[in-house]
Amino acid sequence: MALENHDIEKLRELEESLWRRETRFNEAYMRSILSEDFFEFGRSGKIYTIGVSLSAPDQEINAVLPLKDFAIHEIDDRVVLVTYISEVRYDELEMGNRSSLWIKTDSGWKLKFHQGTPTKSQ
Repeated sequence: MALENHDIEKLRELEESLWRRETRFNEAYMRSILSEDFFEFGRSGKIYTIGVSLSAPDQEINAVLPLKDFAIHEIDDRVVLVTYISEVRYDELEMGNRSSLWIKTDSGWKLKFHQGTPTKSQ
């Protein structure tokens, strides 16, 4: 099955919203896109649950958008794996290989799992 253009655009929009301060720290918005059993293996190596993710303090995010090497890999007609390279500028550039598992539900796409792995520049 091939994803329709509106799904591809929506998944890019959703993934990039996680790197925008105004959406990433908006609890109502995040609850609308995270699966109830969401969890993450962070770039730091820490494991984050939905509760931890929702309670993160509001802070500046210096991510480079659009996301580098953004790709969607279809698992089945309702599950996709989104991959890309994150670039975040703090004192120095932090890069990570990223993957997100999105599930299409009756109410829209929900983020079930995310993983970040540190990497050097590519």
